[in-house]
Amino acid sequence: MQRLLYIIQKEFIQIFRNKAMLPMMTVVPIVQLIILSYAASNEVKDVRLAIVNEDHTASARLLIQKIEAADRFILVDFPASVAQGDEMLQTGEVDIVLTIPSQFEEHFYRDKKGNIQLLVNAINGQQASVGAAYLNIIIQSFNQELRSDLKMVSKGGLSPALINTPSSNWYNPDLNFKYFMAPGILGELVTILVMLLTAMNVVREREIGTIEQINVTPIKKWQFILGKLIPFLGIGLVLMTVGLTAAKLLFDIPMQGSLWIIFAYCVVNLSAVLGLGLFISNLSDTQQQALFTTFFFVIIFILMSGLFTPIESMPKWAQYLTIPNPIAHFVSVMRSVLLKGSNFWDVIYHFRVTVVLAVLFNTLAVLSYRKVE
Repeated sequence: MQRLLYIIQKEFIQIFRNKAMLPMMTVVPIVQLIILSYAASNEVKDVRLAIVNEDHTASARLLIQKIEAADRFILVDFPASVAQGDEMLQTGEVDIVLTIPSQFEEHFYRDKKGNIQLLVNAINGQQASVGAAYLNIIIQSFNQELRSDLKMVSKGGLSPALINTPSSNWYNPDLNFKYFMAPGILGELVTILVMLLTAMNVVREREIGTIEQINVTPIKKWQFILGKLIPFLGIGLVLMTVGLTAAKLLFDIPMQGSLWIIFAYCVVNLSAVLGLGLFISNLSDTQQQALFTTFFFVIIFILMSGLFTPIESMPKWAQYLTIPNPIAHFVSVMRSVLLKGSNFWDVIYHFRVTVVLAVLFNTLAVLSYRKVE
């Protein structure tokens, strides 16, 4: 135990001698949290729209007024023909071209149906699908109003039945995107930062030669790895505290669940990540090599964490690959506990998987540490 305490003491002295460490623990995560929470948004705004109006009737004008009133669209122009609308779409001037054909109103009144064409620039699939969905909602609303005004009746003389589907958004009633993103981004930042710091730690000692002095001491392998792990675990918890405080003060993130669950999971998750970082550091000969290897894992972890795209939307093989991904579990626990108020038993699966990962990565770190006893 005495040897372990000496190693921990040495690590803290080395860490606080580094003048860049304190800003990295406080300023960097807050700046990243602010930038990413504002920038990483899937909300689609300002969809550029052109309307080809070949009907020029009261119904067509009413539909255009409804679209103009929506704040999701920027009405760029009214092309005189379908060909001009196609050209605007091809040159990228607009994202969507809506064509109201001639005799639209006449067909609607006479045949009880009217056709409207939507041409969507789908290079940006999300912008296209979400923009078209917004437009379809407006058109369906307009359609219902017309039917109501016309008092269309069924063959039996009764008004056609309308299905009313009121909806309620649970856990994030206002669909505030920052509530959704900030907890996930915070978990991701804490994980990446401590993993990077740890991955370069042992290899740095090897480069400056201090590792040889430690190797001639009677310290055990597991004591060395534990001595390296505990200080960075403390740094990770400080980062989490700073990040949660900033998220509450800046974005008023709801904290429905227990913070004890968050910090308990943070300890388990950081143990796994630190073990992986030490394993990488043991296998690397230079800091540059450790940095590139860490980035290899970090990029995969981020893109497959469910932070930006739902894990359920991934192919089955990709969903299986998210199981050994510590960031995916961290993001899920943060969102579940903070937004939904989940208790320990609700997130027990993530605890179990992460404990297995922690044991595996730290065992590999101990076994890969090159020391002749």
